Amino acid sequence: MWLALLIVSLWGCNKGPTELSMLPLFSDNMVLQQKKEIPIWGVAPAGTKVSVSFRKQHVEAKSDELGKWVVRLKPEKAGTDETLTIKCKNLKKEFKNVAVGEVWLASGQSNMEVPLVNNWGIVNNDKQEASNANYSDIRLITINRNATFSPVDTISSAGWKPCTPETVKDFSATAYFYGRELYNELNVPIGLIQSAWGGTVAEAWTSAESLELLEDFTDVVHKINGLPKTAEEQMSVFEADDLQMHLEMAKSDQGIAGKDTIFAKRELSDAGWSTMSLPGLWESTELGAFDGSVWFRKHFDVPSEFSGKEMMLNIAPSDDFDEAWVNGKKVGQSGFWGAPRHYKVPAGVVRTVGNVVTVRVSDFQGAGGFNGKPEDFSITCSDWTQNLSGDWLIFPGYNALNIKTQPLKPGEPNNPTALFNGMIAPLVPYAIQGVIWYQGESNTGKAWQYRNLFSALIQDWRAKWGYEFPFYFVQLANHMPRNTKPVDDMWAELREAQSLALKLPNTGMAVAIDIGEADDIHPGNKQDVGKRLALWALNKTYQKDIPFSGPLFKSYETYNGKVIIDFDNTYGGLLTSNGGKVTGFSMAGFDQKFYWANARIDGNSIIVSCDSVPDPHSVRYAWSSNPECNLINSANLPASPFRTDDWELITK
Repeated sequence: MWLALLIVSLWGCNKGPTELSMLPLFSDNMVLQQKKEIPIWGVAPAGTKVSVSFRKQHVEAKSDELGKWVVRLKPEKAGTDETLTIKCKNLKKEFKNVAVGEVWLASGQSNMEVPLVNNWGIVNNDKQEASNANYSDIRLITINRNATFSPVDTISSAGWKPCTPETVKDFSATAYFYGRELYNELNVPIGLIQSAWGGTVAEAWTSAESLELLEDFTDVVHKINGLPKTAEEQMSVFEADDLQMHLEMAKSDQGIAGKDTIFAKRELSDAGWSTMSLPGLWESTELGAFDGSVWFRKHFDVPSEFSGKEMMLNIAPSDDFDEAWVNGKKVGQSGFWGAPRHYKVPAGVVRTVGNVVTVRVSDFQGAGGFNGKPEDFSITCSDWTQNLSGDWLIFPGYNALNIKTQPLKPGEPNNPTALFNGMIAPLVPYAIQGVIWYQGESNTGKAWQYRNLFSALIQDWRAKWGYEFPFYFVQLANHMPRNTKPVDDMWAELREAQSLALKLPNTGMAVAIDIGEADDIHPGNKQDVGKRLALWALNKTYQKDIPFSGPLFKSYETYNGKVIIDFDNTYGGLLTSNGGKVTGFSMAGFDQKFYWANARIDGNSIIVSCDSVPDPHSVRYAWSSNPECNLINSANLPASPFRTDDWELITK
């Protein structure tokens, strides 16, 4: 009996698919790309004939031994209210309300993912924008999150939905505003595919084949390729590596001796430590672009009547993870993004004189330190508050460059290749017109690396689709507290890395240096982001004779102690956004010391000078995470940050 059951079981495993199935990319309300060959694919019983009918086209294919099949329809013109029919034996799928128009893939991290109506990245005028979003010929599809070590051919999605006040609420605000601009100008159906994941790095969106060619990623790609196939085995490898990594971190951290956190002790002599004003990010200090751990200490006294009482320690949101001690007593830890910390200090810990708060911040990518506001730092008891913002002592713990073991957790979205495998590879070869992209915040700490990585990603996707589609991206918006003097800045370096991708054909960059927010990494003005992306598409892809870019640095010359800067894309001339004097320029001589500079408009040029730099070598514009800058062109589009020097950058 058991043998018969075994034979039946094996036969059932080998007979392959019995149904006709397709990805949710193919659903009612889908949009097919006009004027391009249209791939249609799916799974059917092995070795059977599949017929696809659309308009006057009837195409057949035969499924292979795994049941996979694909047909390619000839290019079609724009239109709506069509039916796509797939038949196989007595099986049939029929998709209604199919449109032909313009299909764009929207990808990146949270500023692309942030929905129109939500409670974590508030979009300007969100509810009214949603209530007006009645566009039956703008169709939306969201690809659900999936991170995997190997490419997959399936996706999770609710399928295509017409844009309504309800369906648009949970859809990318940036992509919606982009699509709305295209629809109003082109008057054809618009299909928008959202495949984005907040807080993710560019290498996660790049295939193993492309990453392997980049020296910085060769080893990790080889490690990924060598991982076991089952999730259970992968988790076992991760757990062993994670333990080893933390042992290496503890051993390398100057503030830890065995199990003893010596930098947290109240009696520690912290002479020789540097100082840093909080809130702030340590990239603005001598540490520069540093991933790893940094220790912060702040001494304070309390009135005698509060000595020994229970208190609350409040600190600003850390980037990425913090642990806190008061007088050597650990009071809390958190890695929750963007939320101020409130740690209870037990009674008996705080004395009248000679107290110290110690915070150890671990940063794994991008900026490190504290976001938030000065009032986020305090220690309180009843109605008494001691402000703790301002100067803190700082000292580095361990440098991530010295940590050799890098764990790869299954399902972790920032694993190299993980999101390409799970959220991009399954979309190929669905016909698209192009890509819009908003990402980079998570790569700021490695901006120099991004110069090659970003271009590799663009070329990678184009190679997978097999054609050089348009790729339009958003340069990082201004963010974080404003610097009072010129500094080296990794956000500026990331913006430069992004701009270098313009050397690739069929690319465009929407500048957002004027519409960010100092205290919110998710600025609310997604309307202008979408519109500026659309200007590139309307001009470059759809040949509309309209301005599409802000001023881009072209060339410079030095003359009589001044530097004359010329730009592309000035149109009717250069202006300032507020009608005042030009701001945002700094200048340095051969000593590489930058000073704020004077700048004035001269037709389509800017003339820059500085009394402190009689023999200028370099000029930089908007070279800061959140610069005060106001240069625009006659189309009211902002100039992109730039520099004229080639001096070594802090993220190199």
